[in-house]
Amino acid sequence: MKVEINIYNDCSFKYLPKKKVINSLKNVFKYENLRSNVFVNIIYITDKEILKINRKYLKHNSTTDVITFFLGDEKNTLEGEIYISIDTAIKQAKQYKVSLTNEIKRLAVHGALHLIGYDDNTIDKREIMHNLENKYIGNYR
Repeated sequence: MKVEINIYNDCSFKYLPKKKVINSLKNVFKYENLRSNVFVNIIYITDKEILKINRKYLKHNSTTDVITFFLGDEKNTLEGEIYISIDTAIKQAKQYKVSLTNEIKRLAVHGALHLIGYDDNTIDKREIMHNLENKYIGNYR
């Protein structure tokens, strides 16, 4: 299994985490027993940009912290994009009293879990995802 994770910073914030986020995602793909190659782009953006994406593709008129797009599942290949709003991540890090790096790792892991098929559309499913997020980022909030 080949895992390729790229991170792009499309916002004005500097010094955003890369290595720790990549390591967290590699753990997700390894321990969730994926047998396919994985190609994922993580894109750090602003609330303004995530609002545009949310409106255009999901028909939601609000900002959000993370949006995941599944781009394809060719034979033995999983491909996707994870957009993370750094503005929202900053607010949530303060709200939950965690570091910005911790919150960005959580959001990236959340997106990766969506890519491999997890959903959070019920309370029970949300709890399962939250527990997995904690497992893969290595700490609790």
